[in-house]
Amino acid sequence: MARINLLPWREQLREERKQRFLVAMGGTLVVAGGLIFLGGQYLNGAIEQQSARNEFIKKEIAVLDARIKEISELKERRQQLLERMKIIQDLQGNRPVIGRIFDQLVRTLPDGVYFTELTRTGKNIAIAGSAESNNRVSSLMRNLDASDWLAAPNLTEVKAITAGALDQANTFKLTVQQTQPGEELESEAVVKKAATKPKPAAAKKKGGKKS
Repeated sequence: MARINLLPWREQLREERKQRFLVAMGGTLVVAGGLIFLGGQYLNGAIEQQSARNEFIKKEIAVLDARIKEISELKERRQQLLERMKIIQDLQGNRPVIGRIFDQLVRTLPDGVYFTELTRTGKNIAIAGSAESNNRVSSLMRNLDASDWLAAPNLTEVKAITAGALDQANTFKLTVQQTQPGEELESEAVVKKAATKPKPAAAKKKGGKKS
C-alpha cells in the first residue's frame, strides 16, 4: 500500500531556510559590528598617539624657540659688549693724542683771545671764541698752522661786537684738522714717490729703412 505525506513540508522547508538566513544575517551583523568597533578603537588609539606626538613636538618647539631667543639675546649682548670694548680701546688709544691736542690749543692761544666752544667730530675740530681784534685772530691762525698737531686752519666767520664785558671785540668761528707729527711727511713722500715713478717706455715704431 502506497504512503502519501500529507504534511505541509514546503512550508516547513521554507521556514527552515528563513531561520538559517536570519541566523547567518545576525552572525554577519555581529561580525561586522565587531570589526567596526575594533577598527574604531584602533583609529582612536592611533589618533590619540599622534595627538600625543604632536603635543610633544609642540613642547619641544617651544623649548627650542626659547633657546633661540636666549641665543639671540646673548649675541646682541655680546655685540654691545664688543662695541663698548672698542669704544674704550679707542678712548684709551686716543687719550695721549687728545691731551696733546688740548695742550696745543692752549699753546697756540695768543693773549687777548679765548675760546667759548670746542666741538670735535672725527679729526675735525670746530672752534668758536672771541678776540680783542682781528690781529689777534690772525695770530691764532698762524699759531694753529705752525702746530705739529693741528693743520689746515680755516676761518669761517668773524663778527665785530660792542656789547658785553669788552668795549669792542670780535667773535669768530674756525675749523682745524687734527693731525700727528709725521703724517704730512708721509703723505708728501707718497706724493713724491708717485710723481717720480718711471713711466712705461713708448713703444718703438716698427719698420726699417728701404734698401
